Amino acid sequence: MPPVISIVGRSKSGKTTIIEKLLTELNKRGYVIATVKHTYHKVDLDKKGKDTWRHIKAGSSSVVLSSPTGNVLIKPARGKGGLGDIVRLLGEGFDLIIAEGFKKDAAPKIEVHRKDVGPPLSNVNKLIAVVTDEVLEGIPRQFSLEDITGLADLIEKGFILPQVERTSLYINDLSVELSTFPKEFITNTLLGMVSSLKGVREVEKLDISVRCCKRKSK
Repeated sequence: MPPVISIVGRSKSGKTTIIEKLLTELNKRGYVIATVKHTYHKVDLDKKGKDTWRHIKAGSSSVVLSSPTGNVLIKPARGKGGLGDIVRLLGEGFDLIIAEGFKKDAAPKIEVHRKDVGPPLSNVNKLIAVVTDEVLEGIPRQFSLEDITGLADLIEKGFILPQVERTSLYINDLSVELSTFPKEFITNTLLGMVSSLKGVREVEKLDISVRCCKRKSK
């Protein structure tokens, strides 16, 4: 899957502003970025009585609301879900996915800290850096609120470039981590097979989906 980082911090610390600046900088470098925003509030994108609401109530697993300006996917949450499920939903067409929030998720995290909104967060799992307006003790990687270039360098070198070429495997919608040998074996085998097909030139991206459906007995 694409590399994922989470931007975390207290309310009003400036998380969205940092993400905006990172998007601008990383887009300048030619990368395709997707973002995910977490909220604890209930989001009603599909109002009772509307056609899409009727589709869901009738049994549709997902509904896409299509318009001339964009598409909205409505997919009811099942269980707690998580960032991994959302990344799977977004697909593989991104160099990086930046999430805002998801403090308890397993993704690497960058905290945004401002002195006037409270102390740094505690017990942040996989904290790789802090963007701060004051010097903090015990934090090896710190960036000022204005050092977006330095922060983007960290993300680019540590997360984007190592996965410029990647092979992702999902079985039953669960990501399977591949070590070097099976990754190279699967990649080389598939590329070798499809490259020999008539009309196929240089392969830049390959997507294969296999669905094994067992019919229910009557």
